[in-house]
Amino acid sequence: MIVRQFLQWVRTAPASERADATSALARAYLYSNLSSDDRAAAEGAMIMLLDDVSPLVRCALAEALAGSDKAPPAVIHSLAWDQPEVAAIVLARSPLLLDADLVELTARGVPALQVAIARRPHVPCSVSAAIAEVGCAEACLALAKNHAAEMVPFSMDRIAARFGHLAAVRNAMLDRPDLPLPTRQALVAKLSLTLAEFVAAKVWLPKERARHIAKEACEKATVTIAAASPQNELRALVRHLRNSGQLTAGLLLRALLCGNFALFEEAMVELSELSPKRVAAILHDRYGNGFRALYDRAGLPSAAYPAFREAVQAMQEDGFVGEEQHASRLKRRIVERVLTRCEGGALGEIEPLLTLLRRFAAEAAREEARALCEELLTACGRLAADERFAA
Repeated sequence: MIVRQFLQWVRTAPASERADATSALARAYLYSNLSSDDRAAAEGAMIMLLDDVSPLVRCALAEALAGSDKAPPAVIHSLAWDQPEVAAIVLARSPLLLDADLVELTARGVPALQVAIARRPHVPCSVSAAIAEVGCAEACLALAKNHAAEMVPFSMDRIAARFGHLAAVRNAMLDRPDLPLPTRQALVAKLSLTLAEFVAAKVWLPKERARHIAKEACEKATVTIAAASPQNELRALVRHLRNSGQLTAGLLLRALLCGNFALFEEAMVELSELSPKRVAAILHDRYGNGFRALYDRAGLPSAAYPAFREAVQAMQEDGFVGEEQHASRLKRRIVERVLTRCEGGALGEIEPLLTLLRRFAAEAAREEARALCEELLTACGRLAADERFAA
């Protein structure tokens, strides 16, 4: 009886009043003890309201039903294909929508709908993959910020490739605890390239100079990422570096001179295609047996061999093998030892190597001085605090 009266009244009522009544009807359907006849009538009334000319009414219906698994499926699915302002309410919350529904709705290409789907309390891998592949930048940003969203590495790679140049997307991705090392490094490389292009566009530096500085910054960041990562994740990082053309002799020499032996060892396994045990045995042999053969098999430049050999020997003698702390900073003593050894050799092909080593030496000196100054400032702060406490 009540539903019948509602249907008569709703024909002439203003839109705002119809919206309020529709919300009340939907809540009654979900939470009141209606008879089976009244329940069927209420469902029929809601289906009829799907044709209401005012979006206010359909929005009210969506708001009332979206979060419930007891809502009529026919109503929910119709609302999901309504105009964006109505559909987004249902897409963001309804547990009745299947993964296939969400993938299909993502493919509609409507940004508001894609964002709503990306913000759902749970986003399965298949839906995340669809957003990563065809979603707009706002949707991919919302997905990256949604730590409840399940994403396989390929989906993260696609977001990084498509929108890694955008600071908001890049930062959201880097904040994810499940971000794989290769994707993290790819985002760092994207940032370096973006900064180089920006500096060159502003004519602050010549284009080649800006790219060179960005490349060095990227290599430094890569070694830092590797130093802070578990050993079992390095292989994927090294493979990514090789596939993207970033596994260069300069990067590997920096890793060695930072004391990051694990990254260098994993790279030699990848490049030489020998077993990890065989590579480890060669690199940890204090007599250097087989190192030249391993080096040549890895395809590294012959001109740089003296630097690599001296760096490995220095790390073995000074006990840096396996060091984890500060494995992202150049070790000044090792850099200067390698530089001295190489300066004593014949010039020619080795000149670019000497230039690189001198740059490393200057960087190591600056980092050491910076660390010393920070320690002195910390000590002064403690002393001042102790004096104030004693007074």
